[in-house]
Amino acid sequence: MWFLILALILGFITLVWSADKFLSGAASTANHLGVSKMLIGLTVVSLGTSTPEILVSATASWEGTSLLAVGNAIGSNIANIGLVLGLTAIVAPLPFSQTVLKAELPWLLGATILTLILLFDLYLSPLDGLLLFGGLGLILWRLVKNQQTAEADVSESIQEELDELQQMPKGQAIFWLIAGLLVLLVSAQVLVWAATEIASALGVSELIIGLTIVAVGTSLPELAATLGSAIKGHSDIAIGNVVGSNILNVLAVLPIPGIIGGTEIDIIALWRDCGMMLALTLMLALFAYAIGSRPVITRFEGLVMLAAWCGYNLVLVNQAGAWTPGS
Repeated sequence: MWFLILALILGFITLVWSADKFLSGAASTANHLGVSKMLIGLTVVSLGTSTPEILVSATASWEGTSLLAVGNAIGSNIANIGLVLGLTAIVAPLPFSQTVLKAELPWLLGATILTLILLFDLYLSPLDGLLLFGGLGLILWRLVKNQQTAEADVSESIQEELDELQQMPKGQAIFWLIAGLLVLLVSAQVLVWAATEIASALGVSELIIGLTIVAVGTSLPELAATLGSAIKGHSDIAIGNVVGSNILNVLAVLPIPGIIGGTEIDIIALWRDCGMMLALTLMLALFAYAIGSRPVITRFEGLVMLAAWCGYNLVLVNQAGAWTPGS
């Protein structure tokens, strides 16, 4: 068991490290090819930050552990709101930017509701996956169109990520683009293998492991980035980071097991896990749009979100030994 835990930890570490190198290499290569900064920010950076989740989901689906992939996507959204935003708001209250209020949060609400509608038949089909991918395409198209129409600069959150990326010479950029992708693939393979073996050893479902260990592990970079933004005084972009990540989890990560072959969803997972994802998303919207309140997540509200996440995980732990898919 200790070997599996060590493999899981190493898988997470190399996954995050290689994702950063891959993203830097991809952005620098695109820059050398003359791609505009706006397009790099809206595509390479926006999608690249979700590369670990995408690769883990794809690997798990190919390995026949699609429930782990589903749990990773849904669990990451739950952890991003409950754990990441909850902890960060306790450190420093988080104001909602106008971009989040007017565009990103409505997109997240729409994507979450669409997901629940598609999963209501307890099956994530290839068609469901394509519909979710179509939603992602629509959002990216609108982003590019709006940026070009308004001749606006890249959004502040994406600009900060662009500034933090290492600038590389052309040859070095191409090297890290390829090497980073290869290490990403290997890391995802090791992580999925270790998580599956741990699930088997503990006698729990792959979905539970995906919702807990894998989801939290792939959300740790988001936690570090969001806490870092708040500590540096950029708390206004922290919520945007999480909302953008959650949109990608639903529209880019979750569709993968559906497209690769489809997967059945247990009714308990639908109501417990998807229900929790919806509840936390609605809680976030309530804090944003509540009449008579400032559009900010206060320390108390952050504590409520963190408590909800902790309570949800206690439920998972209590049910882990008593529930298996199809029971």
